[in-house]
Amino acid sequence: MEKFSIGEMQEMQKCLQEKYKGRWKPNVPETGADKLLYMIGEIGEVIDIIKKNGAETACSDETLRRDLIEELADVLMYYNDVLLCYGITEEELKKSYTEKFKRNINRW
Repeated sequence: MEKFSIGEMQEMQKCLQEKYKGRWKPNVPETGADKLLYMIGEIGEVIDIIKKNGAETACSDETLRRDLIEELADVLMYYNDVLLCYGITEEELKKSYTEKFKRNINRW
């Protein structure tokens, strides 16, 4: 399977943003907090699927699994919108993520 990068997701979000310009809030710093709240709402939908059906069923039932993955995709869409709102590049994210990983891997 082909890898799917943050950069690809951000380009897709930019495409959606352009298509719905004037209908959707733009990805600018002033709307970043709203995008975070929308992302939290989508996380709630992921949690609801697991809470209402159980983790095992959410993973094994074909329909629930599809719904779970779709809601997680929504989370990632808003996550990438947040990155775009604040101008955070894939390279900056990778650097910070890697540094945090190194601190955590050596924590205990």
